[in-house]
Amino acid sequence: MSGLRFPVGRLPDEALLSGLATGDQELAVVFVRRFQHRVFGVAMAVTGDRQLAEDVAQQTFERAWRHAQIYDSRRGSVTTWLTTIAHNLAIDAVRARRTEPVAPEDLDALLGTVTETPERWVLADEASARLRAAVSRLPREQARALMMAGLYGMTAQQVADAEQIPLGTAKTRIRAAMGKLRTTLSAPERGGHVQ
Repeated sequence: MSGLRFPVGRLPDEALLSGLATGDQELAVVFVRRFQHRVFGVAMAVTGDRQLAEDVAQQTFERAWRHAQIYDSRRGSVTTWLTTIAHNLAIDAVRARRTEPVAPEDLDALLGTVTETPERWVLADEASARLRAAVSRLPREQARALMMAGLYGMTAQQVADAEQIPLGTAKTRIRAAMGKLRTTLSAPERGGHVQ
């Protein structure tokens, strides 16, 4: 890399990701150093466990290395892509560790913090902010059903049992919430509003 016109540390994120994909050790080290605090911060915010967050951060960089060639800049920045990987891996790690699902009566407190979490400051990207805002605008019963199914991995039957509603109603709430999120998140960012 000695033929570069400016220091490796100043390369754009996309160039570092390309270097990671090609196996360039110098660029890979710079890539990890540039994003390690942010990735660890996301993992720590989700897991609340330092050791688990370190494991998630390592898995994030391994996955980024394996999938660097499929990164598409039209879908978001490298930072957004990488923090999304970290966030998803952290959620999977928490789910795998959890022996008991969260009590449905605790969901109201969780839904209240959906827009104000430590992740808000760590992620600081437009995609996660739009998702949190869209979820916070869903009708409460749809948001609860979505959180139970999407975040806690409950089946529609488990949601129905926890909420003491018919199975069809639980499925409808989950499906309606997903449809509203899909519409909101695929709309131009002028302030898509969930109804």
